[in-house]
Amino acid sequence: MKVVFMGTPEFALPSLQAISDDEGFNIVGVVTQPDRPRGRGKKLAYPPVKKLAIDLDIDYIQPESVNSKGALEIIARWDPEVVVVTAYGQILGVELLGLPPLGCINLHASLLPKYRGAAPIHWAVINGEKKTGVTTMYMDEGMDTGDIILQEDISIEPTSTAGDLHDELAERGSKVLLKTLHQLSEGKITRTEQDHDLATYAPPLKNEDAAIDWNKKAGEIVNHIRGMNPWPGAYTIFNDMILKVWGAKVRDNIIDGKPGEIIKTNHEEGFIVQARDGQVLVSHVQPQSKRRMLAVEFMRGYDICEGQFLHTSSPKNEIHRGDGSED
Repeated sequence: MKVVFMGTPEFALPSLQAISDDEGFNIVGVVTQPDRPRGRGKKLAYPPVKKLAIDLDIDYIQPESVNSKGALEIIARWDPEVVVVTAYGQILGVELLGLPPLGCINLHASLLPKYRGAAPIHWAVINGEKKTGVTTMYMDEGMDTGDIILQEDISIEPTSTAGDLHDELAERGSKVLLKTLHQLSEGKITRTEQDHDLATYAPPLKNEDAAIDWNKKAGEIVNHIRGMNPWPGAYTIFNDMILKVWGAKVRDNIIDGKPGEIIKTNHEEGFIVQARDGQVLVSHVQPQSKRRMLAVEFMRGYDICEGQFLHTSSPKNEIHRGDGSED
């Protein structure tokens, strides 16, 4: 079966590799996003899928718009029987959707119809979900609204970050996608219409989404920190400085101060911050323009004491500022 693969970030790599390794499929072309500036020097960098396509010696294109005349002509020349989309990053138009005779298949990182949209992994963790999963579906003109083919769920552990879940779903999704393609090639595929009344949405993350709101419940704050790890990184404001918080847990279910107030410092674990209904132990942080570190290490280098406040604010800086080793 001739396949065109569309994808861009690391999430798509296990799927591209799995299809390439299967002798039943021939990837005739890859479509990925253009190179973008990255890192502190803002140098142009390949998207991960492009790197793998080069390693696998597969033809690829990087159109600004996949629905442009030029892109459609190239894809048509590849003559795919099916188009597979995994975290590509553009909406497919009607002409492209109708091009492959077996349709366009998408792998989505949620249990549709929940968490349609660009950031399903982040929002599932932020919202404290206990379960999520992957879905393969036929693509239509809507955003993640097509008929479901296969689904597989996984548990979200209480300590899982968005990064942990990302890696697990990428691997699990590649297996579900491969199973879907085998069923498609054997003519054994089934499709189930989504219940659109149950749909929820996972919009792209904005700068303000990363700010920690200490007026929320302690558990909600911890979920927010987990859901923003490793990108973009939950942050708070300490002494007019952006302080990213990478690790935290609910410590006490008591109220002993105002939201955002540092209630106690512990030189073995970190510092404790008051939330609306309880307290949060902050264990791992990253000061602005510095590396990640243990909170106890941060406390030794900065003037941290009880009664100080962490604030919720939208800084003028971009949310990635201060990432010493990550970008």
